[in-house]
Amino acid sequence: MQELLATVIATVHTAAEKINRAGPPPLDREELFAALRANDEAVAGVLQPILTEALPGSRWTTDEHGSGPMPDGDWWVVDPVGGNMNAVQGMPDHNIGVSLVRDGRPELAVLHAPATGETFSAIAGGGAFLDDVPVRVSAKTDLSLALTGTGQAKPRQERAYAERAGAAIAAMMQQALYVRASVPVGQQLAQVAAGRMDAHWQFDNLRSHIAPVLLVQEAGGTVTDLDGKPWQITSDGYLAAAPGVHAAALDVLRPLR
Repeated sequence: MQELLATVIATVHTAAEKINRAGPPPLDREELFAALRANDEAVAGVLQPILTEALPGSRWTTDEHGSGPMPDGDWWVVDPVGGNMNAVQGMPDHNIGVSLVRDGRPELAVLHAPATGETFSAIAGGGAFLDDVPVRVSAKTDLSLALTGTGQAKPRQERAYAERAGAAIAAMMQQALYVRASVPVGQQLAQVAAGRMDAHWQFDNLRSHIAPVLLVQEAGGTVTDLDGKPWQITSDGYLAAAPGVHAAALDVLRPLR
């Protein structure tokens, strides 16, 4: 698995060079979505042949907005450009996320942020790392001192969805020191794994979240669904947090689930 991890890391570094961050932001829908597709296709075009060859018999999905159970076997679950909208707009908050899911369980994760040059990685049971240095979640125990966050995991404008997201942010603002609402989700989860943020929650649980959730788990974080049960890739939503603030943050979010 270590050899496979090294292959993934080297390949995402190569693929990152294909992300187009130049030029003014697109001004119309057709131009915007063409730019988003071009970035995704360029990165996936580098990753797919190398990763599937590195693990014979593995299958591939870039449906980062997919959710629910996955078939048995080895699956590369790839978010070619997490925060693609940010990249197209010329902003630095974007990444490439890769996870290996084996028989429905995450086994390997890599998240590379080209703008900072940081690469987070984990193998199930082996800890989490930032550029080969072990990372741990925050040791905070007081939610009132915590930096927390959530994000819009995919474009949605339904009234009920927006109202619940807004209510959760308002509720957390009354208990935590700060609340960030930003994308991509993976970027925030990586910060929780590194101890830079203290908690991140979502009312959805997409396949693009698998890699960064594994990072938090392997960094010693507590990750549950919003009922407090252990997180699974089939969970409806989740809270990923430092153990010392998880229970208090869950109390804030549970009534809104």
